[in-house]
Amino acid sequence: MSEPAELGIRSDTSRVESFSDGVLAIVITLLVLDLRVPEGEPGHLLHGLLDQWPAYAAYVSSYLYVAVVWLNHKAAFSRIRQADRALGWANLFILFTAVLLPFPTSVVSRALQEHNQTDQRVAIAFYALVGAVLSLSWLAFYHYLSRHRELLEEEVHDRFFPVERIRALVGVILYVAAGLVGYLLEPLVGLVVFVLLPLFYGFTSIGLYYVTPIGRRRASGR
Repeated sequence: MSEPAELGIRSDTSRVESFSDGVLAIVITLLVLDLRVPEGEPGHLLHGLLDQWPAYAAYVSSYLYVAVVWLNHKAAFSRIRQADRALGWANLFILFTAVLLPFPTSVVSRALQEHNQTDQRVAIAFYALVGAVLSLSWLAFYHYLSRHRELLEEEVHDRFFPVERIRALVGVILYVAAGLVGYLLEPLVGLVVFVLLPLFYGFTSIGLYYVTPIGRRRASGR
């Protein structure tokens, strides 16, 4: 294909990264809107603040998730030389699911504060569904990059993005499991998983390939 034709299909990643950063900044700001001053009689402010612990837990869980989405997005694009149309759509799929996070966060927060077991189970399952779809969007993103080496920087190892698919698949499986456990057994178990999973993705944001012993040896040049 001639160079002029290529210009309409591929480009550098600067616009994709800038747009994604802006979207994620808005999402992470919207999460705080679910934190409100508690209503109650004078002298009961402390009780009201403590009674809103589900809102704090949901906020921390989703804040961590959006934060690690940004970290993983940054790490991925530091290894991408060019973006084509399909990669642009894969990136938009990630943003589409990330933007949804404030909604299930608010649903979980309200359900836990109202102490209705049925609603709590549904809320946890709903949050898990959104989390699983978000992980699925990363799976599609990594899978595409694993098949299109020409879009990557030259120094990126051939195994990097194929291994990253494992990280995304772990998220799909664990979110589905958390949703099932939260819906069928105990909602708070699902909430614990929601807090722990972003920690896993934050720890491995440099890439699962480099967290393994083989990857660490390659990174250090040994």
